Amino acid sequence: MSNGVVMNGTTDNSDKSSTHSASQYYLSTRGEESGLSFEEVVLKGLASDGGLYIPESIPDIHDQLEQWKDLPFAELAYNVLSLYISPSEIPAEDLKDIINRSYSTFRVPEITPLVRLQGNIHLLELFHGPTFAFKDVALQFLGNLFEYFLVRRNEGKEGRDRYHLTVVGATSGDTGSAAIYGLRGKQDVSVFMLHPKGRVSPIQELQMTTVLDPNVHNLAVTGNFDNCQDIVKALFADPDINSTLKLGAVNSINWARILAQIVYYFHSYFALLKQNPDSFKLGDKVRYVVPTGNFGDILAGYFAKRMGLPIEKLVIATNENDILDRFWKTGRYEKKPAHGPEAEGGLEADGVKAQEDGVKETLSPAMDILVSSNFERLLWFLAYEFASGAKMDEEWNRKQAGQEVSRWLKDLKEKGGFGPVYKDVLEEARRSFESERISDQQTLDTIRSLYRDVDYILDPHTAVGVEAARRSVQRSPKELPHISLSTAHPAKFAGAVTLALKDEPNFKFNEKVLPQEFVGLDQKEKRVTDCANDWKAVRELVKKQVEEELKGAGH
Repeated sequence: MSNGVVMNGTTDNSDKSSTHSASQYYLSTRGEESGLSFEEVVLKGLASDGGLYIPESIPDIHDQLEQWKDLPFAELAYNVLSLYISPSEIPAEDLKDIINRSYSTFRVPEITPLVRLQGNIHLLELFHGPTFAFKDVALQFLGNLFEYFLVRRNEGKEGRDRYHLTVVGATSGDTGSAAIYGLRGKQDVSVFMLHPKGRVSPIQELQMTTVLDPNVHNLAVTGNFDNCQDIVKALFADPDINSTLKLGAVNSINWARILAQIVYYFHSYFALLKQNPDSFKLGDKVRYVVPTGNFGDILAGYFAKRMGLPIEKLVIATNENDILDRFWKTGRYEKKPAHGPEAEGGLEADGVKAQEDGVKETLSPAMDILVSSNFERLLWFLAYEFASGAKMDEEWNRKQAGQEVSRWLKDLKEKGGFGPVYKDVLEEARRSFESERISDQQTLDTIRSLYRDVDYILDPHTAVGVEAARRSVQRSPKELPHISLSTAHPAKFAGAVTLALKDEPNFKFNEKVLPQEFVGLDQKEKRVTDCANDWKAVRELVKKQVEEELKGAGH
């Protein structure tokens, strides 16, 4: 399988070819855009043809693993990110400064520590950032990137001439607080985060609404997450607001989020190397297990694998919303809505009611999706590899890939699914991935057994991953290490943790789980605006608030 998409390191943009390598240009998965810079794709978020941005080439770093293996997190991040960001866009010292500031907010020096959990299963703890969720790793970086680009664009500009970014997002919980903490207090950025009123967990709601920076606006929408998402999509598609405001995206469609997440795959591999010098050598393979809904976290692992990290397989761990598991089993990718009693489950206290209509409610609500928004990026690579079999030129392969993805996504939108895909496409997908589906009961059993066996408390999403890892260990060579990604601190999903452990002797949630940072949050001042489920009303509110903010800043 070819590793790079552009093998010769050249692009059509001859004016920039001296400043950008092929992996520092971006194209859309649907084929209508190419040759974009990193800054353009970060500020745009979504391609104008509705596709997602990916690099035109994936760099091969096999020969750099030895040089990278002892680097601390921030230096490793610089080495990975600079492959995708031209120094002509962000000079080396500036990029290092952005990275250092982004990770100075984490509570542990390793940023993403690796711990041995049980047997051959290791846990990568990704919850040591400001909001106790894995999304901080990317959103602290993205917030600083936005600010960097805007400060530069606005140099010497006054008042209304300044480029002002209005970030609009929808959240069912974790994305909202991580985005807010990444963007709070940033110059020339307003952030509007829509959440379904009364339907996110109390901790998630408090983490958002107790941030009082004047550029942060929490909107509580009457309805569910789907309604919030529909409002955001309507705003991005609306010529009126786009003619007056520059809208930006922070959810995992933004390429910078995937890029930042690639780093912790390398970091955890090298941590495993340091922790097991006798049994694990540089070049030995490892298997990663990732609880996933929108496919962003595991997609970063796919990029790391393509770059040359010795990953044997990536295991997709889904809950009962199993569109991804079904694709790997059957080659068909289709929505399977659940309604009425069959959709009911999960815990209201953990925010399950936020989820989109038609989704099955589970104990791991951050993974409750009907469709994985990031899966489109992998589909492009699968289509590209398939097209390459015809032995035509680079331009033809890309064109075919873009057309195939557009066709699949059109069927998904109009018919609710596509496939089965060609046998070769599915085999290509299975070369890098396996999948597992974990039920709510299995999630609870896993939380309970880990607590009993090793006194470690998992949040329900991480438990989905750990159970999938246990199954994977059973069918793998016994010497193959597994790294399972831990995505959130257990205190963020207190309902499921308490449900699993309430009958365990000596278990007291406040003593065992609750971080000091969460104590007293409910006593703090809050700022939130209630909104009707009406995108035009939200549009007017956003325009009015941005106008007030600009006046307040003397614009």
